[in-house]
Amino acid sequence: MAQAADTARTVILTVDDDPGVSRAVARDLRRRYGASYRIVRAESGQSALEALRELKLRGDLVAVILADYRMPQMNGIEFLEQALDVYPGARRVLLTAYADTNAAIDAINVVDLDHYLLKPWDPPEEKLYPVLDDLLQAWRASDHRPVPSTKVVGHRWSARSSDVREFLARNQVPYRWYSADEPEGRRLLAAAGQDGSRLPLVVTPDGAPLVEPEAPDLAARVGLATTPTAEFYDLVVVGGGPAGLGAAVYGASEGLRTVLVERSATGGQAGQSSRIENYLGFPDGVSGAQLTDRARRQAAKFGAEILTAREVTGLEVNGSARIVRFSDGSAVAAHSVILATGVSYRQLDAPGLTELTGCGVFYGSALTEASGCQGQDVYIVGGANSAGQAAMYLARGAKSVTLLVRGESLAASMSHYLIQQIERAPNISVRCGTVVDAAHGTGHLEQLTLRDLATGRTEPVDAQWLFVFVGAAPRTDWLDGTVLRDERGFILAGPDLTPEGRPPTGWELDRSPYHLETNVPGVFVAGDARAESAKRVASAVGEGAMAVMLVHRYLEQS
Repeated sequence: MAQAADTARTVILTVDDDPGVSRAVARDLRRRYGASYRIVRAESGQSALEALRELKLRGDLVAVILADYRMPQMNGIEFLEQALDVYPGARRVLLTAYADTNAAIDAINVVDLDHYLLKPWDPPEEKLYPVLDDLLQAWRASDHRPVPSTKVVGHRWSARSSDVREFLARNQVPYRWYSADEPEGRRLLAAAGQDGSRLPLVVTPDGAPLVEPEAPDLAARVGLATTPTAEFYDLVVVGGGPAGLGAAVYGASEGLRTVLVERSATGGQAGQSSRIENYLGFPDGVSGAQLTDRARRQAAKFGAEILTAREVTGLEVNGSARIVRFSDGSAVAAHSVILATGVSYRQLDAPGLTELTGCGVFYGSALTEASGCQGQDVYIVGGANSAGQAAMYLARGAKSVTLLVRGESLAASMSHYLIQQIERAPNISVRCGTVVDAAHGTGHLEQLTLRDLATGRTEPVDAQWLFVFVGAAPRTDWLDGTVLRDERGFILAGPDLTPEGRPPTGWELDRSPYHLETNVPGVFVAGDARAESAKRVASAVGEGAMAVMLVHRYLEQS
C-alpha cells in the first residue's frame, strides 16, 4: 500500500479523452491510493492544464501525472510538455496502445518521461500499481516540498504590476497573483498598511511587504543571486540569452571560473517564445521557458554563477584585467569578457502607445498576460518568427488573432513551417501592408487606428490587447568609446574589424582579432548583438560555445 503523503492535498492527476477509460483509471487509482492522495481526472489536455494551474495557485502538490497518448487537439506528449512547465517535479507517465510504443520511446527525450504503460493493464495489481508505487517512492524521496510562494497584489491594467509578474515568471520564481479589487487582495493590502494607491505590493515568502519594488531589490528579496561571490573571474558573460547561457555552460564546464550577469531574466527574447519548433534535437518543439530553465540549471550544475537584475553600464581595460561596471557603482573584473547582450524590440512610434505600454500594449510575448486574452480579440504587430510563435500560442484561447504586417507577405521574414501553421489556424488572420497609426484608451487599451499603406485609408478597431514584435535594437550603448560598433549599434568582431587586412586602430597585438573577438583583446561577442549575426537560437548557442573556445586560446597566449 502507498505510504501516507506529506500532505492530504497531494494529487495524482489522470487525463484521458474517453470518459469510460477516464473513469476506470480514476477508479483503479482511488482503490489503491485514495486514502493518501487526491485523485483528479480530466478528459482533455486543455482541461487538465487548467486543473494543474489551479492546483499550482492553491499551493497543492502533484506527485504523478498519467496522460493518454491519443487525444484530439492536444496529444499526451504535447500535454506533458506543457505540464512540465507547471509541475516540473511531478512524475510523468504516458498511457499508450501497443501501436504507439515508438511515440512513447520518443517522449522519453522530449518530456523526460518516467514511464509508459500499455493499455489495458488488467490486472492493475500486476501492471499498474507496481509502477506507480516506484514512481511515488521516487517522488517522495525527491525535494518535492512546496516552494514558499511570493504574493503579488496589483491591478490588471497596471504597467508596473505587469512588469513585476513578468520578471518573476521569467526568473522561475513561484508567485500568486491577487487583484487589488478582490477580497484577498484587499486583505493583503490592509495587512501591509497600504490603501492600494501604490501598486504592486509584493509579499515575499518570509512575509516582508515590498511596495512598487525595483528589480534589483525584488530579485534579492525573492532569493535570486544579485551579488558576485568574488572580485575576479576567468570569464564574465554579459547577457543571459541563448548565447550567454551557452557561453556560461561551456565556460564553467571547461574549468573557467564563470559569472553570468543578466539585466532582467535569463532567456532573452527566446525565453519569451511560447514554442520553438526548429531547434535541433526537439522535433516536437520546446518552449522558450523550458529551454531557458534547462540551460540555466545546466550552467549552475557546472558551477557558473548567475546574477540577475544587474545593469551593466561600462567596460574598462586595466592591464590584463577587463572590468565590468554596474549601475550601482560596483564592478567585477575578469581575464576575459563575452558580450551576449542580445537585442530588444524597437518601440512603435505612434500616438498613445507609450502611455498604454503595460496597460494592454506589450513589447514581446508577455506570456503572463495570455490568460487575460481568453475569448478576446488580439492584435500582433510583426512578421518574423517571434510574432508567428506568439500568434499560434495566443490563438489557443483568444477569440481571434490578427497579425499586422508592414510588408507584402510573411514569406520574407517568417519560417515556412510557421506560415503553414498560421494558414491552418481558423482564428488567425493576416493583414499585410498595415500599420498601427494610433492607440486609444483611458487607463488601458480600448481601440486601435489601423492604416493601409497602399491606400492610406484608416480604420478604427476595438482592441484590448496589442503585442509588438518589430525590429531589433542592440543593447550596446554602454560600450560607446570602448568597443567598435556599426552604424546601427551592432558589435564588430573578427573579420569585420579588418576589412582591408589591417588591424583596428589601437590594436597592439601581433595577431589579428579572433573570429568573435572585438577591438579590445580578450573581449568577445556572441549572438544577436554581433553585427551580421544569424538571429537564430541555434546559432546564438553555437557562438556562445565558440567564444569560450576562443577565450581559452586568448588565455593560453596571454
